[in-house]
Amino acid sequence: MILPVLLYKNKKLRKINKNIIKPINLNKIIKNMFDTMYYYKGIGLSAPQIGKNINLFIISINNKKMIFINSKIISYSKNTIISNEGCLSIPNIYVNIKRKKLIKVEYYDNKWKKHNKILNNNMSIIFQHEYDHIKGKLIIDYLKN
Repeated sequence: MILPVLLYKNKKLRKINKNIIKPINLNKIIKNMFDTMYYYKGIGLSAPQIGKNINLFIISINNKKMIFINSKIISYSKNTIISNEGCLSIPNIYVNIKRKKLIKVEYYDNKWKKHNKILNNNMSIIFQHEYDHIKGKLIIDYLKN
């Protein structure tokens, strides 16, 4: 089911989102998030963008679907990369953002299996963008820096 995406003025996008207490079946919400993301031609979508203030986001690149539950960034590299980013919650606006080129992350998948991974380049950028949503941050916040 395609869900409405909250736009940047919605206060739910500014909340710091809570971790999900397992075990809980998230399959329906995850399916709806993928349907919504594909409908709006996105590559990532966070639960806050659909009005759910929980630590959950999805990414789809190179025909690979990834689910991130209770994610956190463990460490960053010193090296950075500039990314021109858009956001489904802020249509038709693009912002150049300096992101960490390499990050180490921890998260659970939809089967509650814990993962520790090192992400770099595009995957690192997309993860950091969606993780910002979990922390109540939007791409327009980078315009101040």
